[in-house]
Amino acid sequence: MSTYVAERGNSAQHAASVKYLTFTLGHESYGIPVLKVREIIRVPDITAVPQMPDYVKGVINLRGKVIPVADLRVKFQLKNIQDTERTCIVVVQVQLPSGSNPLIGLIVDAVEEVVNIPPTDIEPTPDFGAAVDTAYILGMGKVKGAVKTLLDLDRVVTSETLIAAGRSPLSSQPNH
Repeated sequence: MSTYVAERGNSAQHAASVKYLTFTLGHESYGIPVLKVREIIRVPDITAVPQMPDYVKGVINLRGKVIPVADLRVKFQLKNIQDTERTCIVVVQVQLPSGSNPLIGLIVDAVEEVVNIPPTDIEPTPDFGAAVDTAYILGMGKVKGAVKTLLDLDRVVTSETLIAAGRSPLSSQPNH
């Protein structure tokens, strides 16, 4: 699998039609804004970090940078399936409430394609009732007759994921 580096368009193009990288988890399709994607890589060895939430698989070394890795199947409480040759990590850059912009790896079952979705083809998130938190969903994109759940990565990948993976203020102190 080749490495994919996100296209960076100007904001006028971004407003007219948004590009999304689509991927699958189980039998469902999801989309994330392509401007958040930094690259797509094969799943390397992941170093486990003790006492992590079950969806945080650990960290990887990506060209000298330690990046936390989260499994979206587990995060979304989907049925866990065996990894395949198409399972990969989508490395994304998120914006946290603190203003920092860390990289994080997201394990997905398979990458599909990059698609343009005009605002007219994005429906608001359905109301599932008060018991279901849908704050991480941007909307439902209609692509070629199918529906893709469009994710707000800044809400999917919360600061708790990064803190759990060792980026807490305590871990940034130098070693003596």
